[in-house]
Amino acid sequence: MTMERVLVTLILCCLAFGSMSAVSAGQEKAVTVSAAISLKNAFEEIGKLYEAKQGAKVTFNFGASGDLMKQIVAGAPVDVFAAAAQKDMDEANKQSFIVSSTHTAFTANSVVLIVPAGSKTSLNSFEGLSTANIKRIAIVNPKTSPAGRYAEEVFHYYKVSQAIKDKLVFTENVRQALDYVARGEVDAGIVYVTDAAARTREAKIVATAPEASHKPVIYPVAVVKGTKNETLAKAFISLVLSPEGQKILQKYGFKPVK
Repeated sequence: MTMERVLVTLILCCLAFGSMSAVSAGQEKAVTVSAAISLKNAFEEIGKLYEAKQGAKVTFNFGASGDLMKQIVAGAPVDVFAAAAQKDMDEANKQSFIVSSTHTAFTANSVVLIVPAGSKTSLNSFEGLSTANIKRIAIVNPKTSPAGRYAEEVFHYYKVSQAIKDKLVFTENVRQALDYVARGEVDAGIVYVTDAAARTREAKIVATAPEASHKPVIYPVAVVKGTKNETLAKAFISLVLSPEGQKILQKYGFKPVK
């Protein structure tokens, strides 16, 4: 385990210890949710609604789905896991880290190609990434995040993988890829449409990947096995699946699961 993961696990343990101390002192109960960082804006709003309804605090841990899964495997005290791909949740289920009966898909997303808002490039397609004027392309590391795997699938679909392999700049998560584009540090980037919507003044969408070009971007959620807050965890998932929760997700650009 890397030092970074050890630190994250220790931080989460401290948060959980603090939450348990608060409960013993008659204060608020708490639930910890580890979620794909592309869910950040929507889940923070859902979290506020949850706190108002349940009288329990929500602590969020956002990051790349693969990294979050590794934290759970390492023993991080997490109550709910929400990933950006079925693969990560299936792996968690295979290793018996989730309550399988609570595993459900709750929303979907789209993959888009973005450029800096002030870019003078004529780029308007994924095929255009292979042209000489596009020199740096930000994508998430496919070894740790579904967003990177979706990007690779799109590149294969358009047969540009070989032509652009030396142009790729790998990031830790989609928000970092978005940051690189927004700051003009790269010529283009691959993110989710929901991320692009958060920085419309700094980054613009120039193409949307067709559904046939990659696996469906489906988000699953489940209760983490061994949680001492199973009732609260199930209540959070119920809110996410409710009409109120779904309305918030769609407000941020997510799509209903087909």
